[in-house]
Amino acid sequence: MITETGKVVALKGDKAWVQTIRTSACQSCAARNGCGQKVLAAASGGRANQILVTNSVNARVGDEVTIGIDEQALLGASILVYAVPLILMVFASMLGHQMSGGSDGAAMLAAVAGLALGFFAGRKLQDAGGKEYEPRLVRVSRIASENCL
Repeated sequence: MITETGKVVALKGDKAWVQTIRTSACQSCAARNGCGQKVLAAASGGRANQILVTNSVNARVGDEVTIGIDEQALLGASILVYAVPLILMVFASMLGHQMSGGSDGAAMLAAVAGLALGFFAGRKLQDAGGKEYEPRLVRVSRIASENCL
């Protein structure tokens, strides 16, 4: 499981807004030296992000929490977002080129249509996956004290 530490900044019904700074995932990742995410996080100064997650651990505003997503879910989401549109774009481009008798214009139009269809198909497949691709609260870090108000 890939985890990140954050702080609950707001509650909205049964969900919590968690603010994170992307740094810890890069430290535990095997591809940290070859990935652009580490470079982007360094360039942006580890800018804060907010994410809405189901509050399954009864976190309160101000609590430090750990959110996580399963590696297989992240891999599946990456395939839906990147691979499906690209594969459909290439396939549609070849089909358009073949059906038009070798016209590059038709191949380009078909490639754009295939890419759009790939994004649409990826979105539908993601919706069918339900909450599998959503990060979730793993634990809350509270310091129990009777003297604090």
